[in-house]
Amino acid sequence: MFTNIDHMAICVKDLNESIKKYENELGLSYSYREIVNDQGVEIAFFESKKINIELIQPLTTINPVHKYIEKKGEGLHHIAFQVDDIEKSLNELKKRQFSLINHSPRNGTNGSKAVFIHPKQFGMLIEIVQNKGEV
Repeated sequence: MFTNIDHMAICVKDLNESIKKYENELGLSYSYREIVNDQGVEIAFFESKKINIELIQPLTTINPVHKYIEKKGEGLHHIAFQVDDIEKSLNELKKRQFSLINHSPRNGTNGSKAVFIHPKQFGMLIEIVQNKGEV
């Protein structure tokens, strides 16, 4: 079902500060920045040949990402796996009775579609993503 790890998402309090830190200390440069209004976050994406890094900053205090940072601090939030067909993968997850946060694909970053598996199932949040070029 999964073709690859798409990205690892990291919650941060200050996106500008974190971008500088990832660039200066890790030698990465981010590809793009985007506000995802329906999730109430702003993201910065660092692309690499193997695994991409997504920094996530909540836009409000009434937000699951903000609550996550308050409870656990900054750090790894979720791992996203790529799929070729989000609808087919979603149907398979439902058939296998996965604990899903959303039961239909939602808009993700850069034109992607995403479904999230509840963190109780694997001990952390898992995102299933079909990228724009594959949609």
